Amino acid sequence: MAGSEGGRMAGSEAGRIGKRGTFVIPAPLRRRFGLDEGSEVIVEETPEGILIRPAVTIALEVYSPARKAEFILSNAVDDMDYARAKEEVRKLGLDPADIPHEAPA
Repeated sequence: MAGSEGGRMAGSEAGRIGKRGTFVIPAPLRRRFGLDEGSEVIVEETPEGILIRPAVTIALEVYSPARKAEFILSNAVDDMDYARAKEEVRKLGLDPADIPHEAPA
């Protein structure tokens, strides 16, 4: 097999499945891919077998309708924009008077 060493692919390591399906990734591969205890990984089924690769986690902030309304109202730049902002907040089912914000000067 091209790129193999003694029947194993270059960069591959052997391991065993433990209790409850645990698998210890050999230390050289953990270091190479920056995997520490608690690192998240993605496990995929492929035609060749199982692929385990590092995962990228992105923080996501979710805003309530009231918080969105506060952003909409507080970012209005003039009276006309503020009137449009109040209408958008009403479309969210909220009363602009109930939302803490600063109206444009």
